[in-house]
Amino acid sequence: MPRKKSMGRAANGNGTIRKKTVTKNGTEYTSWEGRVTVGYDPGTGKQIQKSISGKTQKEVRQKLSKIIVELDEGTYQEPSKMTVGEWLDIWTEEYMGDKKYSTVKIYKAQIETHIKPGLGAVKLSQLVPHMVQKFYNDLLAGGQSVPKRDKAGKIIKKNGKTVYESAPMSAKTVRNVHGVLTKALSTAVSIGYLRMNPAERVTLPRVEKMEIHPLTDEQIKDFLRVSASDDCGMILTVILFAGLRESEAIGLTWDCVDFEKGIVKICKQLQKRRSEDGGMTFAPLKNDKARILEPAPFVMDLLSREWNRQAEQRLRAGTGWKGWQNQEERKTALVFTTADGSYISQTSLRYHFKKIVTQMGVPSCRVHDLRHTFAVLSLQNGDDIKTVQDSLGHATAAFTLDIYGHISERMKDESSARMQAYIDSIYPV
Repeated sequence: MPRKKSMGRAANGNGTIRKKTVTKNGTEYTSWEGRVTVGYDPGTGKQIQKSISGKTQKEVRQKLSKIIVELDEGTYQEPSKMTVGEWLDIWTEEYMGDKKYSTVKIYKAQIETHIKPGLGAVKLSQLVPHMVQKFYNDLLAGGQSVPKRDKAGKIIKKNGKTVYESAPMSAKTVRNVHGVLTKALSTAVSIGYLRMNPAERVTLPRVEKMEIHPLTDEQIKDFLRVSASDDCGMILTVILFAGLRESEAIGLTWDCVDFEKGIVKICKQLQKRRSEDGGMTFAPLKNDKARILEPAPFVMDLLSREWNRQAEQRLRAGTGWKGWQNQEERKTALVFTTADGSYISQTSLRYHFKKIVTQMGVPSCRVHDLRHTFAVLSLQNGDDIKTVQDSLGHATAAFTLDIYGHISERMKDESSARMQAYIDSIYPV
């Protein structure tokens, strides 16, 4: 007797199983198919059915039962057909409006260089923790491309092009890639493409704390002597004794320098962008938090000398001067410029710095080590962690403490001496 057709809607989860015969290459195969209503089209009101296949009735029934339970609990989610790569394209284009230009640039670079080649072809709904774990392990083992060198250390080229080979990736870089992937998948979870974030269920490599190398007192003396004759000596010396980031020093403008009060306001940085995105542009600080510095009088004197030197450079440049054109414009003009009034790029700054430190005999030193040196000097001369945090513009004092809390042997010696002095003052004679 034929089954009567229901006059009303079937409830979500009412599944059916049937046996079917499939012919392939002239051979008949028996399989089983289950169908279940998982919802209704909001436009037409028609049922949305999910089809499940398997080799046995038991296999299909188990799959069907799992979906029915999820429907009853309200946790069922239709698997997405898009790939990880397709989702990453959507995420970077549609869900990063709250991110800074530099952040978006870094995220896209990580995605194109590492994540897409490793996971881009995987279906988003089929991405599971062990796939992500293997991806991270592979990056750690050989996720970096470096120029191949011969036995003499010379870079190998073929047809005029550099030959590259794989090399281990640092744990920190793997964690950076993980951060990008985790954020992208978290968004996929929040909008319903995934039930859980597989990147949150992995084991990440341990990052060894990077040893910092502040300049010694003798090296500081050498630096001041050598940099005095360099075109970028002034800006580098200010970075050393004010603890500025490179982009903050390059982007410092005269309206942020108050000679009368002896203060400097750090509220922006000069950032290089693609020409279509505006070229060199003033951008917010790393943590969006402006800070007021009260640097040593020596630093304010350097800035005063730079004020006078810049005026002299303008006179010498004549019509070739590319900076401010009158005193009103000068109020908001860059403090540090080239001889013709142009901005100083980070590439140029680092080039000049490398010449100085090479002459000093410490070619491995970086511009950022000047900032480290400022922090160490501040702590050694009695500033507390909170004061150093504010001067450097770190988000938290804990971050500052983590970097600089255990680096100064002199501080340990002085602490020991202070404790001994206290004990001597109270110990009974």
